[in-house]
Amino acid sequence: MYQFITGPLLWLSFSIFFIGCFVHVALYIRGLDFQLDRIAYNTNIVSGVKAALRSIGLWLVPFGTRCWRQNPVYTLIFYLFHVGAVVTPLFLSAHSVILKYRWGIYMPAMPDVVADVLTAGVLVAACGLLLRRMLVPEVRNLTTPRDIGVLFLSVAPFATAFMAYHQIGDVTFWTIAHILSGELFLVAVPFTKLSHIVLFFCSRIQIGMDFGIKRGGVKSSGFPW
Repeated sequence: MYQFITGPLLWLSFSIFFIGCFVHVALYIRGLDFQLDRIAYNTNIVSGVKAALRSIGLWLVPFGTRCWRQNPVYTLIFYLFHVGAVVTPLFLSAHSVILKYRWGIYMPAMPDVVADVLTAGVLVAACGLLLRRMLVPEVRNLTTPRDIGVLFLSVAPFATAFMAYHQIGDVTFWTIAHILSGELFLVAVPFTKLSHIVLFFCSRIQIGMDFGIKRGGVKSSGFPW
């Protein structure tokens, strides 16, 4: 079973993840209005790229935007969750060893104690996000059972990895559960709100270029707006 879930099933999961993300990006670009978006972006490419990079940068930096500064507690929880969720899988020493010996890919690895702290941070932050969805009225009204399920699905690989690393209970069970939950996460990305992994960048690029070119950024004549 282990050979199957770390072999064919893993490749299938990665295939669905990457193909699904590519399709999302392609459909997003295809959905741009030809006159209102594509002509402006192509014509003023330099100004547009600068504005797009600024838009992405400000939203990636904690408290870089007014929205982040207005919600400091949520901002800290949000960044704790996402930094741990991105950095830990990429630079976990166990993952680096697997990549090196199975596919010949070298990735730098962080100390296990750092990964452990980041994993704990993800779990704590996830609890904070769950409480926010339950207690803040404007967020609770928009929350569906599917949203809660996506949150649990996102946390499952970290919770199972934590249990396996600290040898709590049956290590073999938690290891297999960790692998399967990680693969389920990859498969779910294109079909759930987890697609924001790529759509975040699409939307920030579009909004940045929109404000940088059409809304006071570039003054040009001959455009239909």
